[in-house]
Amino acid sequence: MSTPWHTDKWFTSPWNFDEEVRSGLEFPERIRFHDITLRDGEQQTGIALRKDEKVRIAEMLAEAGVQRIEAGMPIVSPDDKAAIEEIVALDLPAEIFCFSRCMIDDVDRAADTGADGVIVEIPSSEHLLEHAYGWGLEKAVDLSVSATKHAQERGLYTVFFPIDASRSDLTWVLDLITKVATEGHMDALAVVDTFGGTNPHAIAHLVKACKQRVGDKPVETHFHDDFGMAVANTILGLAAGAEVAHVTVSSVGERAGNAALEDVAIALLTMYDVDTEISYEKLYGLSCYVREVTGLQVPSNRPIVGDGLFKIESGIVAAWMRNCRPDHVLELFPFLPELVGQPEPVILLGKGSGMDSLKEWLENTGLEVAEDQMMELLLAIKQKAIAKKDLLTEDEFRAIVEEIAAS
Repeated sequence: MSTPWHTDKWFTSPWNFDEEVRSGLEFPERIRFHDITLRDGEQQTGIALRKDEKVRIAEMLAEAGVQRIEAGMPIVSPDDKAAIEEIVALDLPAEIFCFSRCMIDDVDRAADTGADGVIVEIPSSEHLLEHAYGWGLEKAVDLSVSATKHAQERGLYTVFFPIDASRSDLTWVLDLITKVATEGHMDALAVVDTFGGTNPHAIAHLVKACKQRVGDKPVETHFHDDFGMAVANTILGLAAGAEVAHVTVSSVGERAGNAALEDVAIALLTMYDVDTEISYEKLYGLSCYVREVTGLQVPSNRPIVGDGLFKIESGIVAAWMRNCRPDHVLELFPFLPELVGQPEPVILLGKGSGMDSLKEWLENTGLEVAEDQMMELLLAIKQKAIAKKDLLTEDEFRAIVEEIAAS
């Protein structure tokens, strides 16, 4: 069977492809990812990446097919500037961008790295300008115009990035965008939900309003995950016509992080039949490396890349696994582990184990117990797991089997 919702690698809901469901979707012909792990990701409290780590992450992002990499903010430190320059020098199959404030000097530093483009930020809500910066609206407008125009003069692809746009008066934001586009310069516009407080339906409305204002210029999504909406918002923004999604690996980023690259990419592929040109099988390895060098801790059951997604403890699921393996594993999981580079499913022993779990372990270890001892073995396994508050190791399993077999 091969349909958009049921292929040889995933099995999602056919309702995703109901004609009425899809009638309002306006995905662009091509969606591009702009990964911000090296900038917004590093802004997560306590994370400090060394130059070689930044370079390796950039290489892995490019290997995974990410089309644009935001390599950092050169004004942050000499090390950051050097890392960006080294990444540019690698001539990766991805465009390299810098991030800058709406200041001429920031733009110059970005241009001096040799980067292809720059994200130019400005606070765009009256309350943030007043309370956090002590600026008036006109200053924000003037800085935006001068910085974006200078970025154009320096040959940089320029994405205008209005901070906190989603908590601003929409008319004011749209007028700011128009003024920057006409008096300054804008190759693309980022729709920014800085504090993650916009719901998916409002995001779709906001993206469409911005697209109407900027005409044929691309619109990009940049959404934070403070209320757990970043991935859904990104998908709804893309479905409303946005062409570029800002993402980080495994949601690393300031406060609650950003939309996760792996979540957005896999959801688009399996639930919308939108292939984003990502090498999906590299996603787990990429996440593992980013976690290693950042110290990012994610739950074992985190979507797509959680280390425990394909580890089976439940006795009933172990029975399903033994019955469905190898041809019907999608009856147990919505996608196969190899789709994202995860290890193969494995049955483990714990409090939730059942008879099929024991059969699996006895077969794998070559150990034997009498049929009438199986229940005694199962109870002993459960008691050990409760006492440990954890799974059992092979050595612990062997010791229990030997004790019961000798009784």
